[in-house]
Amino acid sequence: MRKIVTGAAVAALLLATAPALANDSSAELAAGGLVLTQDADIEMRSEDLFISRDEVVVKYRFLNTAPADKTIRVAFPMPDIEFSESPMGRVSEDSQNLLDFVTTVGGVPVHAAVEQKAWKGQTDVTARLAALHVPIAPHLEATWNALDGLSAADKAALVRDELVWEEEYDDGDGRGMVKHLKPNWRMSTIYHWQQTFPAGRELAVEHRYKPAIGQGAGTQVASPYTPAGDADYAAYLARYCVDADYIASVKRRMAAAHAEYPPFTETRIAYVLKTGANWAKPIGHFRLVVDKGAANDLVSFCATGVHKIGPTQFEVVHDNFLPDRDLDILILTQIPQEQ
Repeated sequence: MRKIVTGAAVAALLLATAPALANDSSAELAAGGLVLTQDADIEMRSEDLFISRDEVVVKYRFLNTAPADKTIRVAFPMPDIEFSESPMGRVSEDSQNLLDFVTTVGGVPVHAAVEQKAWKGQTDVTARLAALHVPIAPHLEATWNALDGLSAADKAALVRDELVWEEEYDDGDGRGMVKHLKPNWRMSTIYHWQQTFPAGRELAVEHRYKPAIGQGAGTQVASPYTPAGDADYAAYLARYCVDADYIASVKRRMAAAHAEYPPFTETRIAYVLKTGANWAKPIGHFRLVVDKGAANDLVSFCATGVHKIGPTQFEVVHDNFLPDRDLDILILTQIPQEQ
């Protein structure tokens, strides 16, 4: 794949080291498209995908080539949620709808069922937490409070089985250092429904949600503190297909701003594109539009055949498309210099 980098460079403050950046950065959560029980008769005729910081919109056209209607299970898996010391990307406090997910079929809203489970490795621990009256959403304060309210015996059992870990800090209430339990499980969420695909007719399906973007107070791109030959930095650049031209743009803006560090903040958006390879045939017509948000922002992602279609938007169009990798988007944004 070829990298596309576009837009004028922008400026912001970079933290000095990669670990520092990680400590002041939210993590993006990769969601994606619909997942269909594999069926040789259902084709994805087209996928029209729009991605921005604020919204992801996906419009599909499906065709059932069988002589009779088919009713099969359609699912939309949300990204797994785990507790983290670093803030996650934008995630709703509604544990049943983390990314404000909405789907319509033929313009009519779908009322999807929700299946949520708590996992420790490959073990389902949902029932165990329910018996203790502990919510399974690890990112919510209500869950942490429920853990703190357990009996000493229940706490010890959870620590022993590594379902939680202990954190000690001062709450500022005069009690001094106090131990708190934090979740050490992950929560999975899947929306699903039974969908009838009419024989010989196209069916329009649309879903939209707010992406859980990752954000950083700085960027590693062109950082003078990145060691030469650092493997993690090389993997970071490869993930977003950051090339020499992109790095040169960052350095030019550093020079113009007389900045010691790359003067940028970064936004990261992840999308699980490979689910589009689950259908009977390659996607007949695929269109992707990435909106970087502001004309002066820099954007980089891995794709071929990228065309600029507006001040902030870039288009990728392919026929008979079979995605072989997920999509990761890096956007750098300038913080105005102090006068």
